[in-house]
Amino acid sequence: MAAFLRTRYGPDVADLIPIAHGEWSAAFAFRHDQADLVVRFGNHPDDFARDRFAAGYASPVLPIPRILEIGEALGCHYAVSERAFGGFLDHLDEAGMRRTLPALFAALDAARAVPLPTGRYGGLDDRGLAPFPTWRDHLLAFTDEPGRTGGWRVNLAASPTGIGPFDEAYAVLQSLIPDAAVEPHLIHSDLLNFNVLVENHRPSAFLDWGCATAGDHLYDLAWILFYQPWYPAWSAIDFRAEALRHHASIGLVVPDFDVRLRCCQIHIGLGHQAYNAFVRRWPSVEEGARRTLAVATGIR
Repeated sequence: MAAFLRTRYGPDVADLIPIAHGEWSAAFAFRHDQADLVVRFGNHPDDFARDRFAAGYASPVLPIPRILEIGEALGCHYAVSERAFGGFLDHLDEAGMRRTLPALFAALDAARAVPLPTGRYGGLDDRGLAPFPTWRDHLLAFTDEPGRTGGWRVNLAASPTGIGPFDEAYAVLQSLIPDAAVEPHLIHSDLLNFNVLVENHRPSAFLDWGCATAGDHLYDLAWILFYQPWYPAWSAIDFRAEALRHHASIGLVVPDFDVRLRCCQIHIGLGHQAYNAFVRRWPSVEEGARRTLAVATGIR
């Protein structure tokens, strides 16, 4: 790897260190020409292309590292980006999260203001285009076709948890989605999992836009709410109430707020089960199934 970088950038490449090892790529920091950079290697160049698309809307409020290069090397794909610094959102204690929330909400406002190129919904491609005509179509589009996570449903059905909890929550989602149209906005769709860096109580980088989606802007709030039980330090924070206070402060009225938030959480929980069944993490499947049904049935 060091040899590749020196061949590509010259002999002054230095300080190559691993900084993260994600599900779909491995990342390494290095210095070149007095700049701090990151190189990631993975098998899915479309993830890197979505990072480049999202970075086109970066701002001081919504910081996204700039992609400098995407290419092929060492039998896979790579992307080189500017390096951002800070601690992970996931590691904040209660006080730290409370102090960071205003800037986090402001960043989500900035994402909501991004002018997506079409009025469609679902996972974005490298041009910001999405496949589905409605938000409902996206929320209900759980298929087990060949692809990156193909086979998850077969695995889930054969798991100790089984397919029953998934199907029960899915049925609730089908019945719950409001009839009123939801505007498509840019959503990150993976705010935790060490994808947000924080410095001085402000996000310093939103990383890994591989799950970027056009959809309900409440989805990123729902992500934090769904996974809140996994973060005991945040147990006393009422994220829903904090979000409503923020919306009131900027004059934002969100119709069907609670039902939309609940639909987003159920969808997140179903995706959690599908992905963890794909990678055969059975304890995570069980945890996710319990959490999803709790949200779906309104039991906390």
